[in-house]
Amino acid sequence: MEKKVCRKEGENFQKLVDIVARLRKECPWDREQTSQSIKNNLIEEAYELFEAIEKNDEKAMLEELGDLLLQVVFHSQIKKDEGRFDINDVIQNLIEKLIRRHPHVFGDAQYEQLEGEDHLKKWEAIKQKEKKRESILEGIPERMPALMRAVKVQKRMAKVGFDWENPDQVMEKVEEEIEELKQAKTEEEIKHEIGDVLIAVANLARAYGIDPEEALHRSIDRSIKRFQYIEKKAKEKSRNIKEMDLNDMEYYWQEAKSKGL
Repeated sequence: MEKKVCRKEGENFQKLVDIVARLRKECPWDREQTSQSIKNNLIEEAYELFEAIEKNDEKAMLEELGDLLLQVVFHSQIKKDEGRFDINDVIQNLIEKLIRRHPHVFGDAQYEQLEGEDHLKKWEAIKQKEKKRESILEGIPERMPALMRAVKVQKRMAKVGFDWENPDQVMEKVEEEIEELKQAKTEEEIKHEIGDVLIAVANLARAYGIDPEEALHRSIDRSIKRFQYIEKKAKEKSRNIKEMDLNDMEYYWQEAKSKGL
């Protein structure tokens, strides 16, 4: 039964690859695309899948996983058309990497009892060795969302002991950076100090075990709900929100806040 299921999965995957190959030949739009022209689609699809997972929406996950898979197959087909590599090369490379990075499963190494941070350290050590990195900070994508990138950098540095001992020390660093921002004069100085404040706040979130990206998203969601409450009140009073003064808007903002929005 298991072999039959696996065979069906393989057949469906090959059918998808064949469809994409045909689209690249027969559809004018698909034919003219390059990895550069559709690279933003990959980010968009990844975020749509992320949102579906966050909402535990399995129907949406089913669709978005498919859309993300399409991106992988499409980029691979583009490179095949260019004579670089194909989807089989992508899969083979992944298989070899998974086996290489799990010697406790596929090899003779004995550290299956390691969990959590210890397991991650062993994983990172294998990655560091195989990629021959000169710096532990190499390999962090420059185009990651900035808060995620900040935390990734901070976690890497913390692994070699470059870290604060407790959240109170990080809070002091945040306050120090805010004071430096207050002293900034030129536009360039202000930009520099705002960046330092943001990275210090990201570090503070990490110290408390909080994902700063998620915390910021939640704050944005609250801001949207509170502003929409202001819009609702303006409409109830037949007022144009553009004509409301700041005091009125602040009043309804606080009202929305008191209602738990």
